[in-house]
Amino acid sequence: MIKRSRLISSALCAAIMSTTLLFTPVWTEAEVLELEPSDNKNQNSSSIDVDAKSALLIEPSTGKVIYEKNSHEKFAPASVTKIMTMLITMENVDSGKIKLNDKVTVSENAKKMGGSSMILDTGEVRTVEELLKGIAIASGNDAAVAMAEYLGGSEDGFVKKMNEEAQKLGMKDTHFENCTGLSAQGHLTTAYDIALMSKELLKHPQILKYSGTYMETISEGRKSPIELVNHNKLVRFYKGCDGLKTGFTDEAKYCISATATKDGVRMLAVIMGAPTYKVRNRDASMLMTYGFSKFESKKIVKKDSIVEKVNLNKKGDKFFLAKAGEDLDLVVPRDNNIKIDHKCVYNENAKGFKKGDEVGYCEFYQDGNVCGKVKLYCDRDVKKGGILSHFKYNLGRVFDNAI
Repeated sequence: MIKRSRLISSALCAAIMSTTLLFTPVWTEAEVLELEPSDNKNQNSSSIDVDAKSALLIEPSTGKVIYEKNSHEKFAPASVTKIMTMLITMENVDSGKIKLNDKVTVSENAKKMGGSSMILDTGEVRTVEELLKGIAIASGNDAAVAMAEYLGGSEDGFVKKMNEEAQKLGMKDTHFENCTGLSAQGHLTTAYDIALMSKELLKHPQILKYSGTYMETISEGRKSPIELVNHNKLVRFYKGCDGLKTGFTDEAKYCISATATKDGVRMLAVIMGAPTYKVRNRDASMLMTYGFSKFESKKIVKKDSIVEKVNLNKKGDKFFLAKAGEDLDLVVPRDNNIKIDHKCVYNENAKGFKKGDEVGYCEFYQDGNVCGKVKLYCDRDVKKGGILSHFKYNLGRVFDNAI
């Protein structure tokens, strides 16, 4: 594969630059209304007053930190720990190592777990998907341990995997002692590290189907149905919220990793050590609303638009057009100068292309980091000779105005 790099045309850059709980709480109408994401685009960080001990707000597609408070200070995470439990489970599901309909038998050890519970019985058989629902919605410690034993052979074996995954993700200030978040000496992490594993979990969008569910009933194979109610009340009361995980212990106080979408933009807010669930939810919603006021989604490439003109001779009178096989939207700061680079990579070894054939791909870069990628296809039939020589003569390019 041969790579060719250049800046997007000045017209494109100019266009982009110009872009201006263990228990269910009772909510009052006023509290609910406070949780609606605002359209106020004039907020600044000085207006943010987080009462929790630690907080972090990021734009997860880029990892851009928007707001932080003591984000590298270690605290007990309570059940926010289960983000790692869900992450390892989803990695196993998406890699094909396990399936959502796999059967898991609940052990006595899982049944006797204290705290939040899915109310599982010893010997009860539940699917991986049902256990994921129990973890994501009801924060079931029994479901988490059952899942840990299924994947790790024992909870201790699974916790070893959790710590290995944490190191792989760069969670330098994290150590797990269990898969549930129940208080244990040395079981600590930071808001920054929680954001890292939350960002990774968001790469498995199936989990949002569970974490974004407010209520669920599981009745198959049981005399008494399991009623699951989400501990994350923002799922119900903050528009666009679909995850991820709350936590509470006397040691950790009220914690959350909250995420929501608005107009194509996703925000991720982490709160640790809030004194009450109301403060936790208020702080998280305030941060996400602030983030939405600072970022927007922009159309960078439209499907079927021309990404590059590829010359096949010196004169440039023989060429083909590399077109985008899909749309590309990027999340960018509002009212800020944005510089986007792009690099096209072609299949040099092809014997020829027919109209509509995939010819390679184009990567887009912001601040030196890959921020998007689209497949490229050929707009006409191209013979072998032209393919072998086009890299030498590809001196001109065009870019369709897609914004």
